[in-house]
Amino acid sequence: MGDIKVLEAVERYIRGEMNPDERLHFENLRKTNAEIDQLVVEHTLFLQQMNRFGEWQKFRSTLHEVHTDLAEQGKINSARLTGKAKVVYLWKRYKRVAAIAASIAGITTLTISSLVWSITPQAPASEIEKLKGEFSSYKTKTNQIDKELNKVKNSINNSDSTIIYKTGGTGFIIDAKGYLVTNAHVVEGAHNIAIQNNKGEFTARVIYIDQLRDIAILKIEDENFKPFASVPYAISKTESKLAEPIFTLGFPRNDVVVYGQGYLSAKTGFNGDTLSCQLELAANRGNSGSPILNRKGEVIGILNGRLKNAEGFTYAIQGKHIYNVLDELKKDTSYLKVKIPARSAIAGLDFQQQVEKVEDYVFMVKVN
Repeated sequence: MGDIKVLEAVERYIRGEMNPDERLHFENLRKTNAEIDQLVVEHTLFLQQMNRFGEWQKFRSTLHEVHTDLAEQGKINSARLTGKAKVVYLWKRYKRVAAIAASIAGITTLTISSLVWSITPQAPASEIEKLKGEFSSYKTKTNQIDKELNKVKNSINNSDSTIIYKTGGTGFIIDAKGYLVTNAHVVEGAHNIAIQNNKGEFTARVIYIDQLRDIAILKIEDENFKPFASVPYAISKTESKLAEPIFTLGFPRNDVVVYGQGYLSAKTGFNGDTLSCQLELAANRGNSGSPILNRKGEVIGILNGRLKNAEGFTYAIQGKHIYNVLDELKKDTSYLKVKIPARSAIAGLDFQQQVEKVEDYVFMVKVN
């Protein structure tokens, strides 16, 4: 068999292009011919390193595209990059991994060449097994480098540096594992969602939306988010009483949470809407989705900014409807463990003390 035909056969074997009879014949040939077996091992490594090199080239291209995009947006100076540029930060952070990936093909090629030349065509089985062991070792190392490179690329691809968020409204935690409630209209049509308060900024996604009740349930999906131990307030299942004092926390401004205080002025909403209730409470853009709490530390409603100041009043979706929406969500069995707090841990406290306990559970909802 000529050298070219041998190499073609090896490639067809590695790529799985042989039919069963050919493959069986070739595997028997490997067992009886140490030179063929070595060639298979060597060529397999060569093809893998070529793939590694291709991945490295793609990685460099990704870095270049990110840099170009940031420069076009004016977020970095393309002529003289500074340490504030995200792409430079990522490069500095992972340059060791990148350097290893860039040189792995050359290093492995030299190493395998030395191994191959150290074994003659008549090498005994023990040395062939040794070569296979070395091959497995290098395969493990290159797999580890693959994982590191994927982390870098994911960090770049998932980076919010190219996402421009707009303030959409407010949301609040209903389950300590990271489930929130807001108005459906706040996240309608959103491609990306982030939530933010004094604890930081986290990515989230919509897992259920009810347009009729104007309620959406979000799930925080961010590796930096640490679940809460518990939720301090409860969600009320009953209607509130007229003139009952209430307060709210929301984000009508882009920087800090804002407190508002008032009372329930009607048990129904605009034009007798039984899904909502009427409040004597100042509300502004960004308050949509804010929790409305009473002195018992119960959420009695979700401020509905869509009906804000209709006929001079503010309206809120009644809190009991959160249970209805959750029942619909749980038809998807993967959400059966979502639980709304039934008892309040802040009942009996004055509003100022309640606000201190509740603030960490209220988030600005930002959409893109």
